[in-house]
Amino acid sequence: MKTELTELPLDQVRTLLAVVDEGTFDAAAAALHVTPSAVSQRVKALEQRTGRVLLMRTKPVRPTESGEVVVRFARQLARLERDARAELGMSGAGEPTRVSIAVNADSLATWFLTALTRAREQEPRLCFELRREDETRTATLLREGQVMAAVTSSPEPVTGCSVRALGRMRYLPVASPEFAREHLAGPLRDALAEAPSMAFDRSDDLQDAFVRRLRRGKGGASPVRHFVPTSEGFVASVAAGLGWGVVPEVQAEPLLRAGRLVRLAPERALDVPLYWQQWKLDSPALAVVAEAVIEVAGQALRG
Repeated sequence: MKTELTELPLDQVRTLLAVVDEGTFDAAAAALHVTPSAVSQRVKALEQRTGRVLLMRTKPVRPTESGEVVVRFARQLARLERDARAELGMSGAGEPTRVSIAVNADSLATWFLTALTRAREQEPRLCFELRREDETRTATLLREGQVMAAVTSSPEPVTGCSVRALGRMRYLPVASPEFAREHLAGPLRDALAEAPSMAFDRSDDLQDAFVRRLRRGKGGASPVRHFVPTSEGFVASVAAGLGWGVVPEVQAEPLLRAGRLVRLAPERALDVPLYWQQWKLDSPALAVVAEAVIEVAGQALRG
């Protein structure tokens, strides 16, 4: 018979979380002010109770898929406990409320900070811990229990989370005028497959997606590509003529007006739908952040 999470001893659950956060059993023992042996015994007891291996004994320690479920439960429990203490006016209730969020670089560079600023106007004691990750992978951090909420491209809710549509971030294929003259003089669908291109990192396939759309599903961007893992650096690299790239509309527009960029295939654009996923918790802090994110996204993104 499976053990319900509500039956799990809280000291064991908190110990597992400490091991994951601290990275080693010894570091967790120091953080909890107990012996490493006690930490090991609690984790083993929890694994026996669940009938699952919960940790990979690597350096640093990482949770297994089953361990991620317990870690997520532990973080949600801690969040509820802090909210309850605040409502009861108990000791420590005046501490700042930390909200951990996974967000993609382009949102962070364009509209997301406005949402956080608006949230702090409503709740000044909010503190944010942001994890920058590609929108295709932010849901993984949510699934692992590392964050409470995420801006993601996935409409499928992570277990224990709610999901709301934010809108579509529009991307424009652009290049510097000099780059376009030198590398893109021929038919665009063929030239883009040969010309140097930009990419955020090795998981960024927007340039490939645009070329495949032009070529009706065939091929992708040139293997000659430069990786620049910051949103602002990516745009600057395209404007400098290092390669062509697919750039958020809001970042491209001022450079297009200034003549530093030109659009490639002006009739075409790429739209990436974004979603807000968060824990299903009655948390006042999380509710304030979600409200601000939904409001600002509605103004910044396309419907």
